[in-house]
Amino acid sequence: MPDTTVASVPSVLFVCVHNAGRSQMAAAFLTHLAGDRVQVRSAGSAPAAGVNPAVVAAMAEAGIDIAAEVPKVLTAEAVQASDVVITMGCGDTCPVFPGKRYLDWELPDPAGQGVEAVRPIRDEIERRIRGLLAEIAPASQDGWSRGPEGSR
Repeated sequence: MPDTTVASVPSVLFVCVHNAGRSQMAAAFLTHLAGDRVQVRSAGSAPAAGVNPAVVAAMAEAGIDIAAEVPKVLTAEAVQASDVVITMGCGDTCPVFPGKRYLDWELPDPAGQGVEAVRPIRDEIERRIRGLLAEIAPASQDGWSRGPEGSR
């Protein structure tokens, strides 16, 4: 894909402390639902060693495999490269740059929770992602809500 198309799509960065739960789910849902209409990143202010297994299981139930994802450290460059920065409990550790849109989604932390507790968090994140997607990258054709596989 040419670099010019990357610059023409909105970019979203999801940030939480460990980048092991909420931000991973949000990034996965947006990637799944938007395909190449949005550039997606996620990061954490203090990344964990791995993604929460209960989060991986809950996302698998939704048909999205995030087992290979790895928590990433939050950098100023990632924030600067994003149009929208959505924080999820990282407090004031996220650098702020002018011209960026910042949203704070208050969501329960799935750390230490079982899959039963993660499901409602997952479902709320999906609801918010669908609303965000409709706002920043409206569908230009029917079928977009089926995710990237609908466009193949």
